[in-house]
Amino acid sequence: MHLRKITSFVKRSGRLTEGQRKGLTDLWPRYGLDIEENPINIDHIFKNNQPITIEIGFGNGDTLIEMAENYPELNFIGIEVYEAGIGRTINEANKKKLENLKIINGDAVEVFKNSIPNESFDRLQLFFPDPWHKKRHHKRRIVSEEFLDMIAKKLKIHGIIHMATDWENYAQHMMTTLEAHKNFKNLAGDHKYSLGKNFRPVTKFEKRGNRLGHGVWDLLFERNL
Repeated sequence: MHLRKITSFVKRSGRLTEGQRKGLTDLWPRYGLDIEENPINIDHIFKNNQPITIEIGFGNGDTLIEMAENYPELNFIGIEVYEAGIGRTINEANKKKLENLKIINGDAVEVFKNSIPNESFDRLQLFFPDPWHKKRHHKRRIVSEEFLDMIAKKLKIHGIIHMATDWENYAQHMMTTLEAHKNFKNLAGDHKYSLGKNFRPVTKFEKRGNRLGHGVWDLLFERNL
């Protein structure tokens, strides 16, 4: 399969705080995963058999940190390109002494293509990805048939995809694309959105949006083939 190159993010830069820099340097050997072209051995990363959740684009890490803290019986891998967010997340993980979290610095599509073994993890999280709301930019959205083809190979049978967005048009695109894919089944029922807050923490950004009357749409799909 040839997966087209998706520009699903904007690489941001800027000055790092002392804590962010510490996360990227001093603490990287403890929490960071250095990837190569060959698939990583996920079984050896955490030295246990706990289910693994991978989150794409975790931003400043608030949700990822809270979930790792609330669910110590699960392991988490976060993939992000934003170095300030990576540094902050690692620094916070160290403060909380989390043992079930690892971080990858890289483009998620390339990481999955080259470094994630087939049928190797239990849950994929994609929370509030860039909606590329202008119609001419829709082709840059990470959620596509090709992307789901790739995820279907990497996710375990009965594994879960959990997506969330605050853009209704993108939510509709996610729903249409997921329901059209042969490998995934909507856990909420046909054309229905899920109550994602039963598992996903509510972010500060989301709380502010709720006060302003903005909607949030969660989708939970299971790999059934």
